[in-house]
Amino acid sequence: MKDFVYLASQSPRRKQLLEQIGVRYELLLATPDEDAESLERLIPGEAPLTYVKRVTQLKLEAAVKRMQARGLKPAPVLCADTTVALGRVILGKPENEQDAVRILKTLSGQTHRVLTAVAVASGRRRLLSVSVSKVTFAPMKLSEIKAYVASGEPFGKAGAYGVQGMAAAYISDIQGSYTGIMGLPLFETSVLLKNI
Repeated sequence: MKDFVYLASQSPRRKQLLEQIGVRYELLLATPDEDAESLERLIPGEAPLTYVKRVTQLKLEAAVKRMQARGLKPAPVLCADTTVALGRVILGKPENEQDAVRILKTLSGQTHRVLTAVAVASGRRRLLSVSVSKVTFAPMKLSEIKAYVASGEPFGKAGAYGVQGMAAAYISDIQGSYTGIMGLPLFETSVLLKNI
C-alpha cells in the first residue's frame, strides 16, 4: 500500500493491528494542551452503543482539525474507541487499583459486551462501523483479581483487562471479533479503508 492513514490513537495494540494487515500509518496524536480525555465523558443514561459511536465521531473530528491545523499532507484519518458494557452499564478505564478490582469483580463469572467503533475521514466523507462481541469471564477469586491488578495490565484499558494479555487465562468464551475486543476490528477497518 503506497498510501498511508493518520492513526489518531495512542494504543500500541491499534498500531500492531494495522501493521498486521499491512496498513501504513503515521500517528496523529493530541498535544498536551488538547483535552482529549474530555471527549470520553459519559452522558448519564447514555446507551453503550450510542456512547461508543458519539465518542469515536468526536475523536475523528478532533483529529481532522488537528491534521488541518498542523498543515499536514491530506490523508485518511482513522480512529477508534472501545467500550465494555455489562447490560447498559459502561465499564470504563480504571481510575486506580481499587477501581480496577471493582470492575473485574463485576465482570467475574459474567458475559459482557465489547463494542469497538472505528471511523475514517477522507475529505468530507465520514464512515463509521461498530463491532460488537461477547466475552465471558470464568469466576475469579479475589486473590486472582488482585494479582492481575498488581501486574499493571488493567490500566488504560476499558473494562480493566486486555484480551491479548494475562486476562486470557480467565476468559472462557468469546463470540465475535477478537481484534475488535483488542481495540481495532480488522475486518470492519479493512472494509472502511477500501470504501474510503
